[in-house]
Amino acid sequence: MITCYFENKHKALLRHVVFDAFVVENNKVLMVKRAKYLREGGKYGFPGGFLEQGERITEGVLRELKEESGYEGKIIALFRINDSPKRRNEFCQNVSFVFLVKAGKKTGKHDKETEEVCWFDLDKLPDPKKIAFDHYENIMLYKKWKKEKFNLPIF
Repeated sequence: MITCYFENKHKALLRHVVFDAFVVENNKVLMVKRAKYLREGGKYGFPGGFLEQGERITEGVLRELKEESGYEGKIIALFRINDSPKRRNEFCQNVSFVFLVKAGKKTGKHDKETEEVCWFDLDKLPDPKKIAFDHYENIMLYKKWKKEKFNLPIF
């Protein structure tokens, strides 16, 4: 949660905006192994992060993709908005925007938040307990969407 102070001196706890780059190509999903010092460290997840001041959400998701994986990217569609108040814990109820992204060239190396960059076959994923946050749920929704082709984004 973010503590904000308003003009009338009132204080409020507000939720963060976060986003993830959900990159799927040739039935493989791009995931990064999160550095151990991060929340959910040692687990695999989509490249993503927090919206920075002065940044559009579409800029942020591509920035995080490059920082955490070394890949350039192009946004294909907004896949999901997860605004559940139960999304993490009572202290950090992030509102998550998950974008389908096409990977471009690998133009750099990953940053210190990433231990490893991996491409996993959608049918041979790591144990769900080794996947961070709600990213396994997002992968299962994606597989369902590929079969049923319902409207996006998913709420």
